[in-house]
Amino acid sequence: MYGLIGRPLGHSFSANYFNKKFAEENIDEEYRLFPLESIEDLPDLLRAHPDLKGLNVTIPYKQDVIKYLNALSEDAAQIGAVNVIKITDSVEGKVLEGFNSDALGFRQSILPLIKPHMKNALVLGTGGASKAVSHVLKNLGLNVKSVSRRKTGTSISYEEVTPALLNSYHVIVNSTPLGMWPHVDDAPPLPYESLTSRHLLYDLVYNPPITKFMRYGIENGAVVKNGLEMLYGQAIEAWRIWTS
Repeated sequence: MYGLIGRPLGHSFSANYFNKKFAEENIDEEYRLFPLESIEDLPDLLRAHPDLKGLNVTIPYKQDVIKYLNALSEDAAQIGAVNVIKITDSVEGKVLEGFNSDALGFRQSILPLIKPHMKNALVLGTGGASKAVSHVLKNLGLNVKSVSRRKTGTSISYEEVTPALLNSYHVIVNSTPLGMWPHVDDAPPLPYESLTSRHLLYDLVYNPPITKFMRYGIENGAVVKNGLEMLYGQAIEAWRIWTS
């Protein structure tokens, strides 16, 4: 058995994707959604389902889950967030190893869109997904600023994203759930009128296919992309991790 932990899970495509994969490849497995009210419920979930071989992790637990793991891959340790758990048996009990497939999925998806003039990036949000996004962009050579509702030691506030700032920050990645169904009228508060054809707006949200964030980008000539390709990429990598 495999599954997904997080909250809420109504938007997830994972169960349909993996159960279809199992059926097409004649694999006798199932994939289930496990909405957890608290990450502290994870040990109870593992006891209730001793046949679990792997889990995906989504918001809001990609960072909090780390304290329950026995080991981390090098990428997951560097990023500080986990979205894939491989579960194996040992003489001492269950071994939980954490990985991050978000980074690979995001890199494969955004790389063809990065142009030479794109030197700086804004990453909206400071959760687990944002850490994978920032890790990839920095490895691609971009200077990255994190944006959150309140200014912190490691991020600027939305109020500090001015038209002048957007003159030099041409990549903007929304790693928040803003705009995700059913809240389709939400969008990060940005000076969208300052966008140009030199900007790239990438939204990790994939439902709806065109978010309000993306629509604002289109209206001002920017290149836009949603997170569906990233989602497929990270799912393929998750399956490789589980079966390797």
